[in-house]
Amino acid sequence: QLQLAESGGGLVQPGGSLRLSCAASGFTLDRNTIGWFRQAPGKEREGVSCISPSGAVANYADSVKGRFTISRDNAKNTVYLEMNSLKPEDTAVYYCAADPYYYCAGPLYKFVLVATDFASWGQGTQVTVSS
Repeated sequence: QLQLAESGGGLVQPGGSLRLSCAASGFTLDRNTIGWFRQAPGKEREGVSCISPSGAVANYADSVKGRFTISRDNAKNTVYLEMNSLKPEDTAVYYCAADPYYYCAGPLYKFVLVATDFASWGQGTQVTVSS
């Protein structure tokens, strides 16, 4: 059974940092594009970042560019989202998703991440940014 599990969420003050992890079981991530999404209460799910299967290409939503960094360790079957300079508007449930066919275009291209194109999802981890 293909499973993704996010971890690392929590409560942090504005300006603080968190590192989210997305671990896979039942399959290997190294042939999958990984996307990070988030959903705040009353809002639609939005794409945050994506990374190519090799890790060579990554892209970010404008709202997190320069503050968030996506990376992957295929040997550990895990993808990370390093979040710095957190703002209250970053508060949301964060989800990772995997798909073997999705193409993560690099930073020269407009960032677009379509949730319905991803086949496998985690259950989400809550990130709350508040003083």
